[in-house]
Amino acid sequence: MPDRASVLDVVRAHPLCAETPLALLQQPVTPAPGVYVRSNFETPAAHADWSIVISGDVEHVTRVTLDALAAMPQHELLMTMECAGNGRLGMDPVPEGEPWQYGAVSTTRWRGVSLATLLAQAVPARTAVEVLACGADAGPRDDATGIVRFERALPLDVAMHPDTLVATHMDGDPLTADHGAPVRLVVPNWYGMASVKWLAGVQLLSAPYTGYFQQKRYVYDVDGDVRPVSRALVKSMIVSPMPQQTTTPQCTVRGWAWSGSGAITHVDVAVNSRWHRATLSAPASPYAWTPFSLEVALPTGNVMLRSRATDATGATQPEAIVWNRLGYGNNAVRAIPVLVRS
Repeated sequence: MPDRASVLDVVRAHPLCAETPLALLQQPVTPAPGVYVRSNFETPAAHADWSIVISGDVEHVTRVTLDALAAMPQHELLMTMECAGNGRLGMDPVPEGEPWQYGAVSTTRWRGVSLATLLAQAVPARTAVEVLACGADAGPRDDATGIVRFERALPLDVAMHPDTLVATHMDGDPLTADHGAPVRLVVPNWYGMASVKWLAGVQLLSAPYTGYFQQKRYVYDVDGDVRPVSRALVKSMIVSPMPQQTTTPQCTVRGWAWSGSGAITHVDVAVNSRWHRATLSAPASPYAWTPFSLEVALPTGNVMLRSRATDATGATQPEAIVWNRLGYGNNAVRAIPVLVRS
């Protein structure tokens, strides 16, 4: 298997943050070495006696070992996961944070145990309202005191959904270190920060969590109005032709569309200023991106292509970027320049 550092477009080496190259995003399932990586701190060392402790607002504090996980019913999930900061470099001015372009998104297969299975063993109290996933990774932050641990909370109903996984495998193989080995959370429909890597603890909470990565990072901050990032916003991307590519007038525009709030109902593709309704194909799973295509005759010269997706809730990609201080959730319509020659 190729070394990930040679396959991915590295944004930062330590801790590793790297994008999936556009050439690999043309495939419906992203090859495992090309799945994007987001790390907030250096990778903790995995070990054979790793376990997950379930505590907090429960009847029984429960420790789950890797062997116990392996013996439980296994569940596989194909899903699209996107970093909340994907597209940050498209904002003007560029907000603080990792300088992601547009490759912090991938679609891959995960296998593991439903988190609900583990929570049932601990028996959540009736007063529980949130589930806090605690990673083993930690480190200092410039705007915090002491060592900060990576932790994110989910509403109880999301945590209890059968497709919210405690995953041990990706693309049929055990997790690699940069994808959270030996065990991580995988949360469909939500931005990637919810899928906590190197999962070491799960706490049931009777009040909303107010920790660092819930209130200071992974939040939409617009003029002081702060709310946590959650479900992935409706979005699309054109993967063929690629930006700056030379193509012929008879062209098939292809791409993907996804949303964390509902199925994709339609995608429109613009050739310069004229919009056309694209053809949708069935997604490979309820949580995977939806393929779209448009056979179109392009004018010769410099052409701008754009795509705009709408989901089942009626949400549509905005024409203009919704700027926020930390640069999350850029789902605006994006122009792809191509050169058309006959």
